[in-house]
Amino acid sequence: MSNYKYHILICGGTGCHASESAKIKTNFETILAEKDLANDVQVIGTGCFGFCEKGPIVKILPDNTFYVQVKPENVEEIINEHIIKGRKVERLLYVDPKTQQHKEDSKHMGFYKKQMRIALRNCGFINPENIDEYIARDGYKALASVLERNDPEGTIEDIKKSGLRGRGGAGFPTGMKWSLCRQNSADQKYMICNADEGDPGAFMDRSILEGDPHTVIEAMAIGGFCIGATKGLIYIRAEYPLAIHRLQVAISQAREIGLLGPDILGSGFDFDIELRYGAGAFVCGEETALIHSMEGMRGEPTFKPPFPAVQGYLKKPSNVNNVETFANIPVIINKGWEWFSSIGTEKSKGTKVFALAGQINNVGLIEVPMGITLREIIYEIGGGIKGGKKFKAVQTGGPSGGCLTEKFLDTPIDYENLVAAGSMMGSGGMIVMDETSCMVSVAKFYLDFTVEESCGKCSPCRIGNKRMCEILDKITKGHGTMEDLDELRNLAHVIKDTALCGLGQTSPNPVLSTIDNFWDEYVAHVVDKKCPAGQCKALKQYVIDPDKCKGCTACARNCPVNAISGTVKNPHEIDQKACIKCGTCYEKCKFNAISII
Repeated sequence: MSNYKYHILICGGTGCHASESAKIKTNFETILAEKDLANDVQVIGTGCFGFCEKGPIVKILPDNTFYVQVKPENVEEIINEHIIKGRKVERLLYVDPKTQQHKEDSKHMGFYKKQMRIALRNCGFINPENIDEYIARDGYKALASVLERNDPEGTIEDIKKSGLRGRGGAGFPTGMKWSLCRQNSADQKYMICNADEGDPGAFMDRSILEGDPHTVIEAMAIGGFCIGATKGLIYIRAEYPLAIHRLQVAISQAREIGLLGPDILGSGFDFDIELRYGAGAFVCGEETALIHSMEGMRGEPTFKPPFPAVQGYLKKPSNVNNVETFANIPVIINKGWEWFSSIGTEKSKGTKVFALAGQINNVGLIEVPMGITLREIIYEIGGGIKGGKKFKAVQTGGPSGGCLTEKFLDTPIDYENLVAAGSMMGSGGMIVMDETSCMVSVAKFYLDFTVEESCGKCSPCRIGNKRMCEILDKITKGHGTMEDLDELRNLAHVIKDTALCGLGQTSPNPVLSTIDNFWDEYVAHVVDKKCPAGQCKALKQYVIDPDKCKGCTACARNCPVNAISGTVKNPHEIDQKACIKCGTCYEKCKFNAISII
C-alpha cells in the first residue's frame, strides 16, 4: 500500500450499493487507468462508513478528505481536481448544519465525535474481500494468541472479566454462556452465529458482516476452541445477499491460508464454518427457534431448560451469540479485558452499535460507549430532528422495546436503565419520532409486525396479540372506548406473563410504553375521536378556512370524489361525508386555506 500516492475508499455497504457506489468504484478504476494513474492511486471498496444519510461516501487518504453524496458523474471531477491538481472539490464536502462550514474530514464532524468504534473498527477502512487487509489491522492475531496460550478456561475467564454481554438483546454475560457450554461433554459441539437480524429499521449485524466478515470468523474460531467445538454455523437471512457473498469469500480465504479447517496454525485445533440460510422469520432470532430452523424444521421456540448449551443443534451442546457480540471478541483478546471493562457503565461494559433512523437529520449506523445519553445520540450525533420539528419519542429495542419521551433523554443508555424506563436495548434499533407521529399508530405498527411474525405456537402470543391489534385498529378508526384501554392493559400484562418465548413476552412493550407515556393521546382518540398528530386517516377532517380561501378552485378540480363545492373567487366547502381523506386538496392549496383537524 505504501507504493500508492493516494487511496480512495468507497463505501460498499448495502445503502450506498443501492445508490450506485459500485458504479462509482468502476468509474474511478476506468478513468484512473485512462489517465495512466492506476499505479499511483489504489481504489478500495469498503464496508459501511455509518453516515448513511450522506451516502454514497468517498474518502481519500492520506489527507482523510470525506466526500458525501457522490454520484458516478462526479468521479472525473474528483480525479482532475483532487488527485491531479491537489484541490478539494468543496461542493462535495460535508456542510455542518449549525455553522454552515465545510468539514474536510470526518474527525471534525459531529456525527463521529462521540462515537467509539470497536465492533465497527474495520468497517469503512478495509476491503472486506481481502484477508490481507484484515490481517494488516491485527486480524487473526487474537486467534493465534489464544491457540498459543492453549488455556481455553483462562480465555473464557478473560471474557467474563471483560463484562461483555450478549448484543442480541437479552444481555446475557457472554463468558458465562461459553463456560456453561464448555462444561458439557459431547463428541460434537457447535459454535453458532445468529445473523438473523429482523427488527424494523435495524441493519447493525448486516453492516458488520458486509464490512468486516473476518472478525466474526476469527471470533467464532476463538469461541469454538474455548467451548470445545470443531464446527461453526452462521445462520443468516437469505435477504442479505451482499453479506452472504462477503462471508463466502472470507470463509474461502481463511480456509486457503489455514485459518479455518484442520490443524489451525499447527495447534492441532480443527474448526470450520458453514452458512445456513433463513427465510427472514423474526422469531428465529430466538435461539431455540433458530436452531430448529437450521435443522430443517419449523422455526418455533421451545421451553428451556434444556438450554442449547446442554442440548442444541442436532441435540448437541451449542453456543449461540449474535454478530455484534462476536465482533467484540478479538479486540478484548488483543487489548485485554481490563481495557474493555474500563469502557461503559458498572453493569454494561463496552460499546453498543445502533441503527439510528426515523425523523432525524443524521440517519446512520453508530457505535457509542455504554452510558451515553439519548440526548447526546439524538442531538449531537444525530444532528437533531428533521425540519426543526419537536422531538416526541424514541423507540429502542424494535418490536420488543418501548417508546421513550423527552423526560428520558438524559437517561444513560445501558441494559438496566432502558428496562427501568419501560423499553430495552434490543439488538440496537433506534427510531426517532417527531411531533407528527401518532403514538397509537406506532403501537399498532409494531403489534401488526409481531402478529405477522409470531410462530403461533403459544396461544397468548397467537391470540392475545391479535386481540390487542384489533383493539388498536378500533381505536385508530374512532370506535374505541375507555373499556378498550383497560382491556389493552390487561391483555398486555397477561401476554407478558404467559407467552412461551421472548417474542411474545416483550411484544406488549410498545403498547404499554405508549399508554404510560402518551395516555392523553389515547384518550383523545377514544373520547374526542381525534388524532392529535393528524395521522389516523379515519379521524382526519380537512376543513377550508373561508377567510383564507381565494376561490381558485384548485382543490375542487383535483378532488377525486367531487367532495368540494364552491364557485370561482368564493370560499369553497368540503362535504365531510363524501370526503375520502386522501389529502389531495391539502397538497394542492397554495394559500394554506385547508387545515387538518
